[in-house]
Amino acid sequence: MKLADLLRFGRKAPPRVAMLRLTGTIGATRPGAQGLSDAALAPMIERAFRKGKPAAVALVINSPGGSPVQSALIAARIRRLAEETGVKVHAFVEDMAASGGYWLACAADDIWADASSVVGSIGVISSGFGLEGLIARHGIERRVHTAGGSKSFLDPFRPEKPEDVARLTRLLEDIHESFRDHVRARRGARLAEGDLFTGEIWTGRQALATGLIDGLGHPVPKLKELYGEKVRIVPYGLRRPLLRRLGASFGAGLGQEIAGAALETAEERALWARYGL
Repeated sequence: MKLADLLRFGRKAPPRVAMLRLTGTIGATRPGAQGLSDAALAPMIERAFRKGKPAAVALVINSPGGSPVQSALIAARIRRLAEETGVKVHAFVEDMAASGGYWLACAADDIWADASSVVGSIGVISSGFGLEGLIARHGIERRVHTAGGSKSFLDPFRPEKPEDVARLTRLLEDIHESFRDHVRARRGARLAEGDLFTGEIWTGRQALATGLIDGLGHPVPKLKELYGEKVRIVPYGLRRPLLRRLGASFGAGLGQEIAGAALETAEERALWARYGL
């Protein structure tokens, strides 16, 4: 063995931090599309925690939220792997960690944000349209036949029923309670007094005062501060499917692919726009 090899063998390797980028809306997507779902992220998250014995995993989050179920599944996977491997988790907020995005951030041991990041929105929302007037004006008759009185729940082509609204409210409140429980369990005594679960949003600077985050900071400088100037940061991110990278799809489903992508884009823009971005 050469002298240089002997010197390298005896030298302690710099700490390694796996950096997971979680960008976009949260929810199961159509096959071949890119989105933040537990199924799509699972291989990347598993590698980040288990490959190369990392000193920590950093979550770089930029999300307006989405599905509460997928948010819970992803966060639970992160916590399970953190506990199994003994690896510390840090979250860094870019433009936004709102609603489900904040649910993901709470999977970390500490949360850092830019002073102007948007943080919070600890609430649940359901939205839709009432189109009964539109179809009536065009002479369209809605025909729905069900077995079970609740199967036409919140039909957008029929007038809204008070009992349907009450039922939906109960569902939303139950999901909201799960969200509150998650935040309380992860943030604990760091949370300030008062009701932080109204769906309100804060800037990073304001969120620090409420205890929703632990400090203002950006990923690379903060990780160097925590793990030393020689820390090795290894990025992980979702790979876009080949056809989406080429900007085209082939076969009989081309029209469906374009329509599905357009709908997903519109829904994603609506989620971001809800928070002014």
